[in-house]
Amino acid sequence: MLDKTDRQILALLQEDAHLTNLKIGQQINLSKTPVHERIKRLEREGYIDRYVAIVNRRKLGNLLTVYCQVSLDKQTRDTFANFNDVVRQLQEVLECNLVSGSFDYLVKVIVRDMDHYNQFYQEQFSVIPGVLHISSFFVMDEVKNTTAVPIS
Repeated sequence: MLDKTDRQILALLQEDAHLTNLKIGQQINLSKTPVHERIKRLEREGYIDRYVAIVNRRKLGNLLTVYCQVSLDKQTRDTFANFNDVVRQLQEVLECNLVSGSFDYLVKVIVRDMDHYNQFYQEQFSVIPGVLHISSFFVMDEVKNTTAVPIS
């Protein structure tokens, strides 16, 4: 069970994973050793999944974000498993979620431009066995983008 201090530590680390135990302790009024012990426990218990660097996709030339609604031709365990396996290998796919509703998957794709998306779509994405239909939605403006999970 998380207490208030654990939640404060998680919130701070979500904002800046480079914070030292000393700096975290200063912000929550705790010495660095208890902060270190709490962080190690949060890691062990799976509250902290991993540490990553969030890179600027635009600086890397990936200017186009596309959300795709994907429908499969059959809703069977094998069809889902095959789609999942293939999509996990596609570097352009940042997120893929099996959803309820009028389509099967919501997929977030990042590419350089429309030409790159067209090539990706024709050569890799639409040819995945079992894919029946893909509707693509192109992001015109990013209003909010965060990796921080609400901690309450």
